Amino acid sequence: MIYGSGSEWLGTGAKRVVLFGMSGLGKTYLANMLRDAGDWFHYSVDYRIGTRYMGEFIADNFKREAMKVPFLRELLLSDSIYVASNITFDNLAPLSTYLGKPGSPSRGGLPFDEYCLRQNQHRRAEIAALLDTRHFMDRARDIYAIPHFVCDSGGSICEVVDPDDPADPVLSALERDLLMVWIKGSDAHTAELVRRFDRAPKPMYYQPEFLEKAWIAYRVEKGLEENEVNPDDFIRWTYARALAHRQPRYEAMARRGVTILAEEVAGVRSPADFDALIARAIDRKE
Repeated sequence: MIYGSGSEWLGTGAKRVVLFGMSGLGKTYLANMLRDAGDWFHYSVDYRIGTRYMGEFIADNFKREAMKVPFLRELLLSDSIYVASNITFDNLAPLSTYLGKPGSPSRGGLPFDEYCLRQNQHRRAEIAALLDTRHFMDRARDIYAIPHFVCDSGGSICEVVDPDDPADPVLSALERDLLMVWIKGSDAHTAELVRRFDRAPKPMYYQPEFLEKAWIAYRVEKGLEENEVNPDDFIRWTYARALAHRQPRYEAMARRGVTILAEEVAGVRSPADFDALIARAIDRKE
């Protein structure tokens, strides 16, 4: 770890962390709170994915739909209108909409092959965005003179790395430059995330091997052909299994850094609270 003790962390003039864990446990809350304090640079991996690496895919998808409407088609062909994504740190809907859900096209689903193509695009984009972290650390210091840096990673980070490989290039790069911080949820948090997802299922990224097995198992259990799958039902069925699949991967990643609990994050109200929490986490590990 780049900080040998809690006191070293508290005393440094350049605090650098990457937050990871399940979506919904406080990564973006902490990153926004630190950024708003003024001396922390907030690097959102999901925002980078949706703008730099998948922005063209997203915009082309909008255009493809617009071309189905005669009025918009004529305006697009004459360059009279401009179609673009308005993705923000707090609104990643354009990225989620593009990823989509597999299943019956009549229910808004994507053919499975197309869905896998978009998943692979996301995988490449997420790896590239994670490896861009050092570039943004340098920008934060050299252009903006902001001393502290927080990388707000996506929930799928554990799916695009090999947590058990000491030489994994993405984790090695992150570990070299930042303190890796796992926000660990309890069983109660997991149950609440599942309930929340069940109310409003949304697209996710899955590891290819996991996705392939889930797609086959779901259809065998339900007795459905690919074009009969209800997209929302499939991703609801898959979500809890995905969380269980991710948990040991997060845990393996955390061996490279420190662990804080979602209950502890809930009590953080200021950068000073965050600093104290990270110092305790470092000393707990030591």
